[in-house]
Amino acid sequence: MEKIKKFIECLIPVTKCNIRCSYCYVIQENRREGDVPELDYDLDTMQKALTKERFGGVCYFSLCGAGETLIPEYTIDIAYRLLENGHYVNITTNGTLSKRFDQIIERFPKEYLSRLHFAFSLHYLELVRLKSLDRFFENVNKVKENGCSFVVQLNMCDEYYPYLNEIKKICLEKVKAFPQIAVTRKETKYPKMEIDLYTDQSEEEYIQNGRSFQSPLFEFTLQNFKKKRKEFCYAGDWSYQLNLKTGLLKRCYCSCVVQNIFKDVQKPIFTCAVGKFCNSDYCFNSSHFMSLGVIPEVPTPTYARLRNRKEAGWYTESMNEFLSGKLEDTNVQYNKIQRLKTNIVGIYDKVAYWAYVNLLELKNKRKEEKS
Repeated sequence: MEKIKKFIECLIPVTKCNIRCSYCYVIQENRREGDVPELDYDLDTMQKALTKERFGGVCYFSLCGAGETLIPEYTIDIAYRLLENGHYVNITTNGTLSKRFDQIIERFPKEYLSRLHFAFSLHYLELVRLKSLDRFFENVNKVKENGCSFVVQLNMCDEYYPYLNEIKKICLEKVKAFPQIAVTRKETKYPKMEIDLYTDQSEEEYIQNGRSFQSPLFEFTLQNFKKKRKEFCYAGDWSYQLNLKTGLLKRCYCSCVVQNIFKDVQKPIFTCAVGKFCNSDYCFNSSHFMSLGVIPEVPTPTYARLRNRKEAGWYTESMNEFLSGKLEDTNVQYNKIQRLKTNIVGIYDKVAYWAYVNLLELKNKRKEEKS
């Protein structure tokens, strides 16, 4: 059984979506432009850039759009090429585009489907409003029956409170288990950046409602919510954030150390861990990065443990084994000299990021003043 070598969080550049959720981060940040942009590089170039040889082994690529990930047909093409390269792939989706799931099942060999994982976001009230709830669960079970693995996850928010028992009941009927629960955050950028739970109720009530689903994903995310990480992080070496439109690869979301890995597919990928100089207020995607082990000194449940409902068989045996691995099992930790060099880069990155954020805030303030 192959083990995970790298984790790459990938942005599909779509901002178009066929549903509209009140708690959507993209809507909160006013980024819902309704676009399906063309890719800057062709698929052959992308495939050559994302080989096992270039990354040093089998990777886990997670594809997610700023809108619905499966709206662009090229999402399917990208997933196919990554699977053809021997990697494992996740696609985050609202689960409503039946045609896309049919295309995947008809086109992908069984062996590819066994390395494909879907993160189905259960946007319950939107699905009810659009009369798409049955379609959602039909698509979940369709991919399961064809050898894929999946997780059904629900964003906990106030508008779902009257329907929580209803949601539990239908999930037990349709997928044999409660959904995993995602912590929904509310962001305020001005006059300063503030992040809170997306609720007008008390924090205790929010947590109590989330815990009623007995979700390991919810518990782990809460544990790390707004907790500044000061340990040595290997994001930038063991994991990355990749824009699939431009080919720009970053160490993590808030890093200014950027390289274009599509421009010259023969050029080695520059590796330098974030170390102790993370620019984020906390690990925004801890359930991905930390559960896969980018901070080895912090013990965590595995990625599979946070998502799979073993009693309901959401994961195949092979997917469960692959996503139960840790990046530290296949990568080498730095010695003292390497850590020192990394932290020097981290100081530069922190200064650059501080300047970038302040410049962005100044531009936005001027724009608001003019309007």
